[in-house]
Order: sequence, then C-alpha cells, then structure tokens
Amino acid sequence: MTAVGERFTVRVMVTDVWDQVTVPVEPGTTIAELKREAIGRALKGGRVPLDEYVVKYRGAQLLDESTTLGALGAGANAPFIVLPARRRPVR
Repeated sequence: MTAVGERFTVRVMVTDVWDQVTVPVEPGTTIAELKREAIGRALKGGRVPLDEYVVKYRGAQLLDESTTLGALGAGANAPFIVLPARRRPVR
C-alpha cells in the first residue's frame, strides 16, 4: 500500500500580470516547482527565464528554492508572491 500525500492549494500573486493564481501542491513541493507552475499559469505558458524571478513568503525572499513547502510550514491558502528579481524602470 502506498501513502498518498496531502494535497492543498496555495495562492500565488504574480506581479507581472497582477493576477493571483491558485496552485495545487503537496508538502514536498519545492519553491522552484511552485514558481514554475505559478508563472506558467499566470502568463499562459509564455516562456520567461525563471531565474529572473524571486519568491516571497510572509514578506521575506526565499533564497533557497530547493526548500519544500512542508519545511516552511505553509498550509492551505498560504500566500506567496512571485516578482521580478530586479527592479524595472518606469516609462
């Protein structure tokens, strides 16, 4: 018999499109996987360099993207923000 991981959804605000997406995850999901999925959903499959974006949780930037959501203690409806790593000029 295999154990089924607990699935829940988290909210991710992607500032490039000012849209919030919900992403189904498991406690073993890494920050890198979450970022990839959120950008893919928000930008509708547009190709962007993922290393040009950072993820924040509770106001702090998550530097180690191999960290799992379980290690962060994130649960259902936890809010994340994906934003560009560098500030962009206003035109």
